[in-house]
Amino acid sequence: MIQSIDRSAKTVLPSLFNLRCDDGTRLFYKDWGTGKPVIFIHGWALNADIWEYQMTELVNRNLRCIAYDRRGCGRSSQPGGGYDFDRLADDLAALIEQLDLHKVTLIAHSMGGGEIARYLSRHGDDRIDRVVFVAATTPFLLKTADNPDGIDKSFYDNMIAEVNKDRPHYLATVAPTFFGVDLPNSVSSEMMQWAVGLALQASPKASIDMIRALSETDFRADLRNVTVPTLIIHGDRDKYVPIEVSGYKTAQLIPNSQLKFYEGAAHGLFITHKDRFNLDLLTFIQG
Repeated sequence: MIQSIDRSAKTVLPSLFNLRCDDGTRLFYKDWGTGKPVIFIHGWALNADIWEYQMTELVNRNLRCIAYDRRGCGRSSQPGGGYDFDRLADDLAALIEQLDLHKVTLIAHSMGGGEIARYLSRHGDDRIDRVVFVAATTPFLLKTADNPDGIDKSFYDNMIAEVNKDRPHYLATVAPTFFGVDLPNSVSSEMMQWAVGLALQASPKASIDMIRALSETDFRADLRNVTVPTLIIHGDRDKYVPIEVSGYKTAQLIPNSQLKFYEGAAHGLFITHKDRFNLDLLTFIQG
């Protein structure tokens, strides 16, 4: 149930809510602080908690920080379907409209970038001020005749097979690559365990459906129509979403976008490089 918040108070404590979408799915979200709204959209199988190091920092910079668990993930409902990007974009729209947000900055990691792209093409940018794509899966990951530089379908078929075989083991196996443990600015074993624990909260059905959606959905047409100020951040050592497949091509498709690539950064750069990342976010949001 949506609850009211007294925004006149000098100190606003973190608040936790649930939003009911038009198909009955409930979305869990956090809403911290006051000021210009910033919405964080997490990557595959994770949830809002993964943005801990951004929300605790930005809320102290007079920004209203909102993060939600995608349907099928974390504390949100786990329906048997609805994991295509049209539906996911509509969920984001429901959150924005229910909270009556304006001049929003959208910040998305990995598959969340697709939700930004599809939201803008389906719902427009009247409520959006600027957007940030972080190691995003846009514009199109799958190798096809007209996308020869993409990733072979067998890679994603193997992901699905491993999730079906032993999901906890698979997630534990990929965590080091997610954070780039062989690179500088890596993370502790406890940090990796924490991230794996978040991913295990997702529905296995949703996890599989989201692999298909993030790999097979083509956002090239969506991105060509993005007109709001756009920041693209990508690591040059990202093995899951290579910058050559994603970051560079996303920047080429969005007019006047800004691309920042982090040397020696893997897919989870918003944690491994959090100080630099948070500063880049603040500079862009306040610009």
